[in-house]
Amino acid sequence: MKVADAVRETARAWRAAHLHFGHGTLHPRDEAAWLVAHVLRVHPGDLGQHAARALSPAALVRIRALATRRARERIPLAYLLHEAWLDDRRFYVDERVIVPRSYIAELLRDRPWPWERRPVRRALDLCTGSGCLAVLVARAFARAHVDAADISPEALEVARINVRRHRLAGRVRIVQSDLFAGLGGARYDLIVTNPPYVDARTMRALPREYRHEPQLALAAGRDGLDLVRGILAHARRHLEPGGLLICEVGDARAALERAYPRLPFLWPTTSDPHGCVFVLAREQLPG
Repeated sequence: MKVADAVRETARAWRAAHLHFGHGTLHPRDEAAWLVAHVLRVHPGDLGQHAARALSPAALVRIRALATRRARERIPLAYLLHEAWLDDRRFYVDERVIVPRSYIAELLRDRPWPWERRPVRRALDLCTGSGCLAVLVARAFARAHVDAADISPEALEVARINVRRHRLAGRVRIVQSDLFAGLGGARYDLIVTNPPYVDARTMRALPREYRHEPQLALAAGRDGLDLVRGILAHARRHLEPGGLLICEVGDARAALERAYPRLPFLWPTTSDPHGCVFVLAREQLPG
């Protein structure tokens, strides 16, 4: 069987199984291509160059075994492969962390920003999880030192793996902290955060794939704003003058705007048509 045939076969089987996607891909064909690329040890974006390549019997057996487990157990492919991609960079993941997916990565790639007010020398990735955004912040700001903070010691173990793999241990510090509580008086030029923001009703209706992820990293109370409220209440005191808070809120945007009608949220353009990442300067924050 050729590579292109294996991708088609896998995608067809996953469509028939009515799987849910959203952990790095949105469509069965894209996820099938990712699986085949992983087994072949090639970059997913380069798989087209191998479309006519004949698969070895061992490779085909592995592809089918992983595809079958993905369908039978509804496990996100990222966990089966211990691999996730964000901004074309590879990260290690397992079920101690949610699978990385953040529109903040697009903003970090598209710098410089029109709303930048000061050089970034110290940055914070709050609710860091796997550490992926901390790594991308360190890449975007080559002179910055970055704190990667999370309440979960298990998640921070994964973050350490990714910081080491991206050779950033000298500039990214892992910190256990319940939001800002463990950071003392630290102040930053930039805070980025992709906190839990799934409301209670949505949590009850999540597909099986999402139930493999740590609920601590998803659930955020009745309206999805439990964590965001805490961030908005305390971010100002941890930002330098002119510093920025960049926060992703997903489907909680409408609830956020209802709860804070006077805050001048800036919603920069990303590939999300609804706009789910806001920017606020220190001087615009409460407190």
